Amino acid sequence: MAEIMKLDGTTELDFDRETVEQAYDRWAPVYDLVFGGVFSKGRKAAISATNKIGGRVLEVGVGTGISLPQYAPHLRIFGTDISEAMLKKAQRRVDELRLKNVEGLAVMDAEKLEFPDNSFDVVMAQYVVTAVPNPEAALHEFARVLRPGGELIILTRVSADAGMRRFIEQRLQPVVRPLGFRTAEFAWSRYVSWLASAPGMELVERRLVPPLGHFSLVRIRKTEMAVAA
Repeated sequence: MAEIMKLDGTTELDFDRETVEQAYDRWAPVYDLVFGGVFSKGRKAAISATNKIGGRVLEVGVGTGISLPQYAPHLRIFGTDISEAMLKKAQRRVDELRLKNVEGLAVMDAEKLEFPDNSFDVVMAQYVVTAVPNPEAALHEFARVLRPGGELIILTRVSADAGMRRFIEQRLQPVVRPLGFRTAEFAWSRYVSWLASAPGMELVERRLVPPLGHFSLVRIRKTEMAVAA
């Protein structure tokens, strides 16, 4: 992989779409077993928030569809993922459980969503933002397809801005990158910077969720200002 220059003058290995796609194709057979229980509390909190809003929901990074049975039946769900292998498992889950509220599933790049502006009442992204090559581009796409008054609901790992934890995360990054993960590149300050660059997007809530308090449930609302901008 090539190296890319960061804003602080240091370099990092390029985290491209092919790397992510291949990583999650490899995870597909064991994803539910490895991550199903680990992330269950965060997933439950995110879906509970989504169910309260209602309407049409886009789940970006739907993976094997482990979340799909937990959505309220009156919601309409569309799921996307970069991994075709993951989506095949999701489709089997939809068919076996007869989930009639799932409108469709499609292979799609989180940074180039194939939907018109203002298409969804909720955009859900569970552990996706830190797994795409350009997180800010993905966040802008989530905001674009969200309707005014709707919410972007994110489950995400938030890395440390400083200290020993940041040192460890930086050292782990070359190891976990081929697995489709980031450990050190998305501190909370980066979310704050993105919010400042996205008119009409306002933070509603940030809540720590298991495991280990290194993950957060983040809710961001799209206001009328976003349309005007």
